[in-house]
Amino acid sequence: MAFAGILGCVIPGLPGPPVSLGGLLCIYFTQPDHPVSTGALILSVIMVAAVTVLDYAIPAWTTSKLGGHKAASAGALVGLFAGLFFTPVGMLLGSLIGAFIGEFIFAHGGAMDSFKASIGAFLGFILATFLKLGVSCFILYLIIRSVF
Repeated sequence: MAFAGILGCVIPGLPGPPVSLGGLLCIYFTQPDHPVSTGALILSVIMVAAVTVLDYAIPAWTTSKLGGHKAASAGALVGLFAGLFFTPVGMLLGSLIGAFIGEFIFAHGGAMDSFKASIGAFLGFILATFLKLGVSCFILYLIIRSVF
C-alpha cells in the first residue's frame, strides 16, 4: 500500500498519503508486538491530515499571490487531467497551460496576468506534490523499518 501511496502523490484521483497511512495502520493493528510505535503512528496521522489540507490550500494560495483567480486553479486541474495521457511531462505542462487558459478565458485577464497566475498555480501544484511525496516516503520508511 505504501508504494501505491507514493504513486498516488503524482497520479490525480488517488490520495497518496492516506493510502500510505492505510498501509501503516495495517501493520500497526496486525502485528502483535507493534513494530511501529504509537508516537510514530500519531505523527503520521497528523502529517497526513496536514498535507491533505495543504494539498488544496497551497495551489489556491500561490495562484492568488500571483494575481490569479479560481479560473486559473480550475484550469490547472483540468490541464493536469488532460496531461495524464502524456505523463509525466504532460501533467506538468498540462497544469501550466490549463491554468493559463482558465485565467485568460474565464477571468478575462491579459496575457501577462494569465501567465503569472499560471506560474502560481503550477508552483502550488509542485510544492503540494513534493509535500505529499515527503510524507508518503516517511511512511514508507516506517513500514520498511518495522518489517525488517
